[in-house]
Amino acid sequence: MFTDSYKHKGMRNGLVRLIREKGIRDERVLQAIADVPRHFFFEKAFLEHAYQDKAFPIGEGQTISQPYTVAYQTELLEVQPTDKVLEIGTGSGYQCWILLKLTPNVYTIEYNKILYQKAVNFFKAMNLKPNTFLGDGSLGLPAYAPYDKILVTAGAPVVPKTLLSQLKVGGILVIPVGDTNNQKMIRITRVGEDEFTREELDNFKFVPLLGKSGWNL
Repeated sequence: MFTDSYKHKGMRNGLVRLIREKGIRDERVLQAIADVPRHFFFEKAFLEHAYQDKAFPIGEGQTISQPYTVAYQTELLEVQPTDKVLEIGTGSGYQCWILLKLTPNVYTIEYNKILYQKAVNFFKAMNLKPNTFLGDGSLGLPAYAPYDKILVTAGAPVVPKTLLSQLKVGGILVIPVGDTNNQKMIRITRVGEDEFTREELDNFKFVPLLGKSGWNL
């Protein structure tokens, strides 16, 4: 069912070149994009869309993120091989697979039951072993905290305090924050028990983060 041919790999290499031209410099992130078959997340009829640098609908009002956006967020996280990473918003599972290329310790939580089940089945078919959870990602996953890195793949109205509390000292949170049409990418580093640094970066457009500390749509 899942075939990764020379043609597919060639298309991925083209995508990597494009992302590199857009400014992504972390070679480990670029290699992860080169390694993960994004077309596995697409029906055959949409194959030509798989390696275009754009988001694509996956149902339930959600999308598989634009490859550049995935690379951009992942680069900001500075994932190390021993890091414990929490991903808020499993979605298709594509971003999770990219993270698994950088560390085996990935925890991922999805709000939508249909997407969650699809992702779990996909991970099983691919023999991937992230720790998967169904629930309100805006509250994080306190039972397994603290985390070295937290990545939020949906737009939040504010930075949830619950996520800040689940970061290790020295840990990084990457989250898009703004209204439902436009968000600014924020990188927060926990530099002390009650001390955080905050960087405001580029503008993006994500689907809304749903939940108690997100949007109640």
